[in-house]
Amino acid sequence: MTVSQKERLAWLRLYRSETVGPITFRRLIARYKTAEKSLDALPELSSRGGRKEGVRLCSESEAHKEIEAIQKLGGRFCLSCDEDYPSDLAAIEDAPAVLTCVGQGNIQQDKPIIGIVGARNASLNGRRFTEKLAKELSAHEIIIVSGLARGIDTAAHKGSLKAGTWAVVAGGVDVIYPQENAKLYEEIKEQGLILSENKIGTQPTARHFPRRNRIVSGLSKGLAVVEASMRSGSLITARLAAEQGRDVFAVPGFPGDPRASGVNKLLKDGAILLENAQDILDQLAHPRLIEPCLFDQLGAQEEFEPEESKVLEIDHEKVISFLSHVPTPIDELVRACHVSVSGVQSVLLDLEIAGRLQRLPGNRVGLVNKGES
Repeated sequence: MTVSQKERLAWLRLYRSETVGPITFRRLIARYKTAEKSLDALPELSSRGGRKEGVRLCSESEAHKEIEAIQKLGGRFCLSCDEDYPSDLAAIEDAPAVLTCVGQGNIQQDKPIIGIVGARNASLNGRRFTEKLAKELSAHEIIIVSGLARGIDTAAHKGSLKAGTWAVVAGGVDVIYPQENAKLYEEIKEQGLILSENKIGTQPTARHFPRRNRIVSGLSKGLAVVEASMRSGSLITARLAAEQGRDVFAVPGFPGDPRASGVNKLLKDGAILLENAQDILDQLAHPRLIEPCLFDQLGAQEEFEPEESKVLEIDHEKVISFLSHVPTPIDELVRACHVSVSGVQSVLLDLEIAGRLQRLPGNRVGLVNKGES
């Protein structure tokens, strides 16, 4: 899909506007066809969703400043409508509409990608295994992607550095976290890619890391987990990978080590036993089918009814009455309301733009507590 420079600017503005997340963005494009028209519609949608003050839109000057800042870093934006946007990532429901890329690597390539994640307080053996695994997979022209965290992530990047590893960061592409990886960050820029969906200068906070993790797994054909406790963020990444239809590999650990509890649980739950690089290579020889890009399916999947405003007038409060702060699957909501899928999705879109609704994994939605909005 080729878009004009004006539409590319609008695409960035829309994704940087308040209350517009990846799924909301996709639904707006499905309804209004362009980012420019979607931006024009946001104030009305917000008002219809019950928001008293207007939704804050990203201005043209803000977008131009971000573009200039990325260009100074030698980076670029990859939009989900671009031909070189990674196809596996495009296939997930909440694919980022905008990826910021900095480095010498090429995001457009046909090499398979494997994600490697694990404990930040990794053991020496865990780090050695990871570095060796990454190096051997790279020798087979596989790109290694991880999150630039300390521990297993660091080992994965070091092992695949010469082959052009990819690092997905939780903040902006210009923000190095943790600082101890400053040298590694520069090395990756010189030989691989630094990726982020966040605005330049964004400092990472707790909420950014799960969003970062879905990109790591979404880019990958499979995800390898090396050392993870039961409360590890790596298990969240593994769950996301499984939900995205990716293969999940786990390295077994000694039962007495807390860093083994998470990976051993993954194995009990059906993860693929990982003892060496060949285990991943064998699995890649029998690739899993990935759904086509969701952006290409929008027209077929979501047709908004011509009498949409009438539907909303009649059923708006009915849909809201079935919602609560407890997450509810959208398909159950549709069945309970006896309202068309299009009508329910329209109400949900209005509420999300108004900042009253949040979307959660598993195609669920819930009302936002006032303290969260």
